[in-house]
Amino acid sequence: MPNDMLEQVQTYLLELQDRITDALAAVDGGEGFREDRWTRPEGGGGRSRVLEEGPVFEKAGINFSHVHGENLPPSATAHRPELAGRSFHATGVSLVIHPRNPYVPTSHANVRFFIAEKPGAEPVWWFGGGFDLTPYYGFETDAEHWHRIASEACKPFGNEVYPRFKRWCDEYFFLKHRNEPRGIGGLFFDDLNQWGFERCFAFMRSVGDHYLPAYQPIVERRRDTPYGEREREFQLYRRGRYVEFNLVYDRGTLFGLQSGGRTESILMSLPPLVSWKYDWHPEPGSEEARLYEVFLKPRDWLG
Repeated sequence: MPNDMLEQVQTYLLELQDRITDALAAVDGGEGFREDRWTRPEGGGGRSRVLEEGPVFEKAGINFSHVHGENLPPSATAHRPELAGRSFHATGVSLVIHPRNPYVPTSHANVRFFIAEKPGAEPVWWFGGGFDLTPYYGFETDAEHWHRIASEACKPFGNEVYPRFKRWCDEYFFLKHRNEPRGIGGLFFDDLNQWGFERCFAFMRSVGDHYLPAYQPIVERRRDTPYGEREREFQLYRRGRYVEFNLVYDRGTLFGLQSGGRTESILMSLPPLVSWKYDWHPEPGSEEARLYEVFLKPRDWLG
């Protein structure tokens, strides 16, 4: 059964990577994604696709990976100590899109499957993932659309699912040292196995399938909005928060680095340009201040 589970999930993940790659390459209209295939000595590998310096996307990365080995890294066993001593397989698709125009938000999505085994014991498995949005300039219509699609992804699985995973997303993508969220959230789930394999797998597919309907209309709506040096500088400043979160808190980054994954593929999530300013604060009453006052506060966008 474990091999059958892995095969089903991998078939879906590879198709999802193809679908998202094709759609975003068409939106960008540039030279498209460069593909690298890589392997790791300990077992497994992946297929990385990166777009750089496109007309719409300054940098975009869409990764498929399947890594396996005999020993789990500390980031996994610290979270689940009962996994110590088990061999493992971890497979997923992870993507981060950094747009050129500051009025187009950055987006992130990830869907993944993990299974750990040892002789004489039942396999331990779960699904995880989600998607979240990081705007630089806030628009209520975009935030409402993003969360409406997130809600639709969850609806077939119960009315309590969206509020639960929306709240988990707000809590997870939070920079404790800044006391602020990374963006406006979306969905986040992990360790999902209580519904049984088929239903959990169906939910992971629903999350993956709803990413493009959530993000693509926002990109199309904002991609041609005029902007100047002020907006660009604010975008680069806010990108610094993205870097801080990914390098300090993100479980996927820590797992990838500690498990011997390909560093270039793991860190493709980082933006190409970023800036930090010492003790900077937005001008009161400005659109930059409005991002902090209205959008970087967890709220019910569908209420």
